[in-house]
Amino acid sequence: MGKNIIEIHKLTKQYNNNKVLKSIDLEIEEWDFFALLWHNWAWKTTTINILTNLVNKSSWRVKIWWIDIDKDFSEARRLIWVVPQEFNFDQFAKVKDIPVNQAWYYWIDKDTAKQKTKELLKKLWLWEKRDSKARELSWWMKRRLMIVRALVHEPKILILDEPTAWVDVDLRKSMWEFIEKLNKNWTTILLTTHYLEEVEALCEKVAILDKGKIIENTSVKTLLSKLKEEVIILSVDWDIDKLDSSFKKKFKASIIDNSEIEVTITKKINLNELFKDLEKLKINIKSFRNKTNRLEALFMKIINK
Repeated sequence: MGKNIIEIHKLTKQYNNNKVLKSIDLEIEEWDFFALLWHNWAWKTTTINILTNLVNKSSWRVKIWWIDIDKDFSEARRLIWVVPQEFNFDQFAKVKDIPVNQAWYYWIDKDTAKQKTKELLKKLWLWEKRDSKARELSWWMKRRLMIVRALVHEPKILILDEPTAWVDVDLRKSMWEFIEKLNKNWTTILLTTHYLEEVEALCEKVAILDKGKIIENTSVKTLLSKLKEEVIILSVDWDIDKLDSSFKKKFKASIIDNSEIEVTITKKINLNELFKDLEKLKINIKSFRNKTNRLEALFMKIINK
């Protein structure tokens, strides 16, 4: 067990008569890769904003490492940075100047800031755009620039608010690799996302917020064990007669049309087994997708239990 880098005890937030956070307890250890999931975005955003002192809490205590944010937030602020969903840098500034200007707020000398910026821009595939204005970047390039700016002062804790939303598959995988390396190099990461595959790929621990309360706080492995089965849609190139009755029974398979099959996989029957059986039937898979969002399915199972 490591030492806690974030401690939230009996956290409450109330707007007029509406309690949006209800006595939340949460501990995140140093060097954790922790996922925060939610059923309503407002509670997630409020929690993050309290951690960064953008919203006042109604009661009890929040600590960043050993520091009570009510007593010395300026010191706590040096340890944490949020990469929000919205772009909040100067759109007319040059790409290379945005992280350097940020470093000034943390008393980092200009030469050091420039060198660190160069390293980060190269790692996040932005170096060729260093002299461009931020407004000229594509949407996903701006997301990466937000991360460069966040990392220039080397925070101990990085909060990533849906860092790969609306990013294509190849770029998402590259971002995953970079974020994973960050964590292995002693950065504690708190990730918010609605992609369950992102949680599976990156995180060890997870908490779920619903109606202002934490309804799950566990390991990712334990959370996923609650999902008993998944419905998959397969896009195939095949002869309809090849789908025999034993396959249909095993996978609860049904034909959608001449190019798609709906199948169900469980803990006992995984994707690899499905693919092997299709290979035996000489059915070629062109693509596959979940019928419903896996995270949503988990939410509904947990919320309705």
